[in-house]
Amino acid sequence: MVFKRLQEDIASIRSRDPAAHSWLEVVLCYPGLHAVVLHRLSHWCWGKGVRVLGRWISHLGKFLTGIEIHPAATVGPRFFIDHGTGVVIGETAVIGADVTLYHGVTLGGTSLHKGKRHPTLEDGVIVGSGAQVLGPITVGKGARIGANAVVLADVPPGVTMVGIPARMVMRRQESEFCAYGVVTEDLPDPVARAIDSLRGQVGALLERVQELETELHGRPSQACDRLPHLVPGGEAGMISDDGTQSTTKSKRDGKQ
Repeated sequence: MVFKRLQEDIASIRSRDPAAHSWLEVVLCYPGLHAVVLHRLSHWCWGKGVRVLGRWISHLGKFLTGIEIHPAATVGPRFFIDHGTGVVIGETAVIGADVTLYHGVTLGGTSLHKGKRHPTLEDGVIVGSGAQVLGPITVGKGARIGANAVVLADVPPGVTMVGIPARMVMRRQESEFCAYGVVTEDLPDPVARAIDSLRGQVGALLERVQELETELHGRPSQACDRLPHLVPGGEAGMISDDGTQSTTKSKRDGKQ
């Protein structure tokens, strides 16, 4: 059983890391594999009530690999920690099958009370380098956490999360493995999308104000004339789609 699990681990690493050229290279040179093997031993000791020995083995694993996994944490099959340095996995963390973590990831707790206080990562989750997943939350099956994201709430299955705090930017369409939890196509920028929506609403309001001013006074007010840059496509200070602002002058500015 132990050797079968080890064979599965080696095969999963070779399938997810193109830099792994042979099973011998994986066995000798991959600290993520060493950390997982030592964790299984420390977890067995912890379950048998020999907790000091379990903590000592965990401490030894941290010293040798730079990866800290509490012996009480639950780790599923084919768990892969790529590169590994700086990874911290807390006491009540639960990790499903085929999960991938990159260097600098923290699965941490946000409270001091006993009981469940660390994340649960369901099958197939990918967490990019430097990401922080904090609290007794659940990251759904097949979800991706982008590099340096900070996740503080439950994540639905099959989505990609980025930012601080993390926001959903897209739902996962493909099933193949994707390194670092990113996608090959351009991701929509949620901030730019919100700004575009705001610009559209302001533009619609200005058009309505101009209509009302025209009905009352026969022409738009001077205040409306001074704000064309807020309307998408206005004649002065127009904001383009790439976020730059032009400096074209209005007819009024050209008067001497």
